[in-house]
Amino acid sequence: MTTKEPADNVRLRQLANFGAGVRAERSKRGYSQESFAEHVEIDRSYMGGVERGQRNLSFKNLMKILEGLDMEPSEFFAKHVSLHPSKPRRPAKA
Repeated sequence: MTTKEPADNVRLRQLANFGAGVRAERSKRGYSQESFAEHVEIDRSYMGGVERGQRNLSFKNLMKILEGLDMEPSEFFAKHVSLHPSKPRRPAKA
């Protein structure tokens, strides 16, 4: 019998993956955390919490971040966040 992992643990890993994805995409675009936070009109310390996976974002802030990265939600999530983060990710299509 397989033991199912608690949903809270899965959600915490998804938040961490989301934050790591934001950090990677922000850095790729040459933004510092502070300049990106200013660009998307989110407090810098809040943005730090997002990148560390410590913030459960509102839809409004999630969309501000994705718009600031110039990424569609589907593109970002396919690349960085899995519904089953404990399972190996398939490489995103280019």
